[in-house]
Amino acid sequence: MKTATEYRYSQKQLQVMNWWRRADSKRYDGIICDGAVRSGKSSSMSLSFALWAMTRFRGGSFGICGKTVTSLRRNVISPLKTQLERLGFCVKDTISRNILRISVGGRENTFYLFGGKDESSPSLIQGVTLCGVLLDEVALMPRSFVEQAVARCSVTGSKLWFNCNPDNPYHWFKQEWIDKAQEKNMLYLHFLLTDNPSLDPCITARYHRLYTGAFYERFVLGKWSAASGCVYSCFSRERHVFDTLPADVRFTRFAVSCDYGTVNPSSFGLWGITDDGKGYRLKEYYYASKETGIQRTDEEHYKGLEELCRGVNVDTVICDPSARSFIECIRRHGKFSVRAARNDVLYGIRRVSVLLSENRLFFSSSCSDTLREFSLYRWDDGCRCDAPIKENDHAMDDIRYFAVECMEENDGFYALSVDRT
Repeated sequence: MKTATEYRYSQKQLQVMNWWRRADSKRYDGIICDGAVRSGKSSSMSLSFALWAMTRFRGGSFGICGKTVTSLRRNVISPLKTQLERLGFCVKDTISRNILRISVGGRENTFYLFGGKDESSPSLIQGVTLCGVLLDEVALMPRSFVEQAVARCSVTGSKLWFNCNPDNPYHWFKQEWIDKAQEKNMLYLHFLLTDNPSLDPCITARYHRLYTGAFYERFVLGKWSAASGCVYSCFSRERHVFDTLPADVRFTRFAVSCDYGTVNPSSFGLWGITDDGKGYRLKEYYYASKETGIQRTDEEHYKGLEELCRGVNVDTVICDPSARSFIECIRRHGKFSVRAARNDVLYGIRRVSVLLSENRLFFSSSCSDTLREFSLYRWDDGCRCDAPIKENDHAMDDIRYFAVECMEENDGFYALSVDRT
């Protein structure tokens, strides 16, 4: 592992490290860094932020913010503590209060950790007076939280530090901060994969190989691009559909994913999971009451679930979290273990996209409604944020639930493959 003195920084990272030391730095109220994933933004910015704070202030209070405190600790605080301790700083981390106290040479400052995950988050930071704030992955935070954090920085000499990966070009942070960086007196730096000298060339090549469309532009090229066209453009009948299972496939467990509807279709999928992390959709139950003219009850759908699982020992049933009555119906029968799925649509789509790109999801040709929906599931081009059209999405939803709940996260980061039209 590299020590702080051995670590090689790129010119862009050195610019982040030293911008506040320059004679003209007083004309800037802060810095914004955006660009490709794994391009070295967070590591150089967090260390620079800490060094700036310890150089310019004594006994000051600062904020370090992430989408959640858990992700902030994992992605920013843990590596930052290692870097600072190797440079001779003393770091006292009070985990129960989410406070860091950093000291060196008789000087000490306090750093408060905040999570900005939703509209309730501004209350967490309200009232504190800060000498500066670092917002890591700011594009994932609600605008109200960011504006509250900015308002807290009222001490003379305070500065703002932002970094993020690109999102939709209509994103509020792009329009209000990046596009207006000059009038807000912010230094703006754009990062590419080549700006991270510690990134293995094999990993760089992998990112270029796996991702296409708008999310290739976002995560690899670092551009703010709109998602459009087919959601799963990386899906291929040749690569992902089987008529008969390969002879060498052995399943270690089975699961069912359910998207439940009364007026809308219900879609259940039976999955076999291998010990090398691949999922095979073996059969499906798909019922559309609009086509038959007859709505089914919870008990009738449960009978469909039992028929789907006939002859298979299913470990768990992952269900649409809004289908409370159906979840209770499954529990009442006592045959299957059932739990509600996490329903973060974009995260789930990213997860499915990565699994498809890495050839870890496969579908029986008998799952005709699933295959039909793959060809019709599209982004809503009329929406100013990333959102799929709420049509032909029922099998797509239950596949999301399976990918998030049953497939291990070992990809490093998540991206979508979406064609531009």
